Amino acid sequence: MSKLSRRLFLTGGTAIAAAALTEMGRSRPGAAQSGVVNLYSARHYNTDNALYANFTKQTGIKVNLIEGTADALVERILSEGANSPADVLLTVDAGNLWQAQQRGVFAPINSAALNQRIPASLRDPQGHWYGLTRRARIIIYNKDRVNPTQLSTYEDLANPKWRGKILVRSSSHIYNQSLVAAMIANLGEPKTLTWIEGLMSNLARSPEGNDTAQISACAAGVGTIAIANHYYLARLKASNKPEDQAIAKKVGLFFPDQRGRGTHVNISGGGVLKNAPHRDAAIKFLEYLSTPQVQQGFAEGNYEYPVVAGVALSPILQSFGNFKADPVNVASYGRNQKLAVQLMDRGRWA
Repeated sequence: MSKLSRRLFLTGGTAIAAAALTEMGRSRPGAAQSGVVNLYSARHYNTDNALYANFTKQTGIKVNLIEGTADALVERILSEGANSPADVLLTVDAGNLWQAQQRGVFAPINSAALNQRIPASLRDPQGHWYGLTRRARIIIYNKDRVNPTQLSTYEDLANPKWRGKILVRSSSHIYNQSLVAAMIANLGEPKTLTWIEGLMSNLARSPEGNDTAQISACAAGVGTIAIANHYYLARLKASNKPEDQAIAKKVGLFFPDQRGRGTHVNISGGGVLKNAPHRDAAIKFLEYLSTPQVQQGFAEGNYEYPVVAGVALSPILQSFGNFKADPVNVASYGRNQKLAVQLMDRGRWA
C-alpha cells in the first residue's frame, strides 16, 4: 500500500501536488483504470493499513492513501474539481458524511452486496455513502456513587436528581450535535430543547475536553455521570498504562433506553466520489470493507462495532454486553444538524 503523508497532502506546492497526482495514477494519460483505488481517509488507525494491503493482495488493486481531517479532505476534493484523483472518502460520523454529500462530492452507487450487508438505517437511502463501523454514545457512571438501577434514558439525564453530576464535552463537537439531531428525529424540537436546558442545569462543570476527559473526571468524582462514545472506555480498558486501568476500574457502562427506542449509534463510513477515476475499483473496495472477515478487523482497529450482523466482537466489547440500538436512519443526523446547533445555542450548551 502506498501512503502519502498528511503533511504532503496539505501542502499546496505545485511540484508536490503534481508528484501526488502522478503517484495516484491520474496525471498520466491512459493510466490503468482498474488497478488502483485512491483513498482519502479521516480514519487514522494503523490496523487499517493491514486491511488495505490485504485488499491489494486479494484483488491486485493498489490502495493509495491520503489522510487528513474530514473538513480538509472535502475542501481538497472540491478544489481539485473534475481532476481530483480521489476515488473514495472515508470519515467518521454520519453528520460529516451528510455534509460532504450536500457539497456534492459523492456519486450514488447501487451495490447489491452493500445493500444486503449494511442495514438500511446505517446508510444513505440514495446510496451516496455507507456505514462501515458503529459507535454507541453511552452513559459512563462512577461505580462508587451511582447505582446503575438509577439510570434509564437520555431524557432522564435532565431530571433535577442529577443536578451537579453530569459531564459532557462541548456542543461544538459533531458527536453531540448528532446525538441532539437524533433526539430531534425521535422527540421533536420542543422536547429536545427542554431536554438540553435540563441537561445543562445538571452539569458538574462547563464542557471541556474530549470524551476521555469526561470519563477521567467521572472516575475522579468531579461528576458522577459522563456521556461518551463507548470506544473511549474500551481504549482505557485495553491500555497497558496503570493510570488508564485505574480509571477504567472506577467506572461502569450503561446503554441508555433499552426499554424504549434504544441507544444512539453513529457510524464511520465512506462513499465513492463523483469524479472517481477508478469507480469500479472504488465500489469493489467498499464491498471488501463490508465482508464479514474484514469487518472484524476494521471495527477492532478502534474498538468499534461491526455494521454487518454476526461478526465476532473483540473481547472488550463482548464484556460490555449486548444492546438495543436506536433504529432511526443516521442520515437524519445531517438533516437535523443545523437545527440541533440552534437548539444547543438556545439551551446554552457551551
